Amino acid sequence: MSLVHNERTKLTATLLNNVAAAMFITGGIGPTVSLSYGLPGPTGGWSALGITTIWILGGSAIHYMARLLLKGLKP
Repeated sequence: MSLVHNERTKLTATLLNNVAAAMFITGGIGPTVSLSYGLPGPTGGWSALGITTIWILGGSAIHYMARLLLKGLKP
C-alpha cells in the first residue's frame, strides 16, 4: 500500500512543480522578454518589477510545497 501512496505523492509533487515552473515562466521570463523587445506587456517601472517579483516568489513557494510533499514518502 505504501507503493501506491508514494506514487500518488510523486504525481502530486510533479503537478505542483509544473505549476511552479509555469508561474516562473509566465510571470518572470515573459514580461522580461516583452519589455526587452518593446512588445506590449506590463507597464514599465516599479510596477512591472513588483508584479514579476510576486510571480517568481509565488512559483518558488509552490515549488517548495512540492519539495515538502516529497518528504512524506514512505520507505
